[in-house]
Amino acid sequence: MAELAAVIASTHHPFYYRASTATGADRPPFADEWVAKIERFRETLTRAEPDVLVMVGSDHFHQLWLDNMPQFLVGKAPFFDANWYNEEREFGLPRMTLRGEEDLAAHLLRDGLDRDFDLAFSNELRIDHSITCPIITLRPQADLPIVPVYTNIFAPPLPQPRRFVALGRAIREMVESWESDERVAVIGTGHLSLELGGPRQFGEHGPDPEFDRRAVEWIASGDIEGCLAEVSLESLHHPGNATHGFMDFMLMMGVAGEGAKADHVDTLDLFHTMEAYFTWYPDGVPA
Repeated sequence: MAELAAVIASTHHPFYYRASTATGADRPPFADEWVAKIERFRETLTRAEPDVLVMVGSDHFHQLWLDNMPQFLVGKAPFFDANWYNEEREFGLPRMTLRGEEDLAAHLLRDGLDRDFDLAFSNELRIDHSITCPIITLRPQADLPIVPVYTNIFAPPLPQPRRFVALGRAIREMVESWESDERVAVIGTGHLSLELGGPRQFGEHGPDPEFDRRAVEWIASGDIEGCLAEVSLESLHHPGNATHGFMDFMLMMGVAGEGAKADHVDTLDLFHTMEAYFTWYPDGVPA
């Protein structure tokens, strides 16, 4: 059976690529610290020596729209094109082609159905920065096959937070039941408190530092039930109008497991948002 080599959760700031590659007067003052943190974070994936990446993210209304909005979707194409034109224009993100792992995608779909998750699928999925930004930060050579898993965090009605956790637990079971000798890393990206287009978007810090502090504690300590006791679809409106992306972090807590303490925890207060990075090694920290 396949081995779960690492579980990784992070934010996916689309400006990292431009900030990290800028030089001279164009390089922002926070770039060096950000790059140093990302390079330490990247090493946590490298040490796991994965063969395949399951990438959990959320389409930002690029391919999925109100005419067809699945709650959870698996991409099962042999290749995935990225990024979208507005991401190239606004964030300077490069065009990419990522190889798919069709056998694992098919296994997630079949096994998901048998576990009462009616997962949608796409053979023509084009992916955006919620998946490519973690590739850029964690595996910039983009040499490993991926299985993208998209969640709906934008268009109500949304699944309940508990459903995200349940899917995370199911993904772990499905990965570990895949008849393969591959080492799989599950990587998911979401948000802490986040405001988009609202009055709290460009403050000195994220829109709700207290929520961010609590969120980091929940994730780092694996306190799933404590998190679920306080986080609801209604409560997530308060820390910022885009904070429902935190449910993708909750999904990753489900993959890691109740009470699983993260082996790597780091944050960066990036004026308008708190960046956060977590890694768990299910079989212990690699030598």
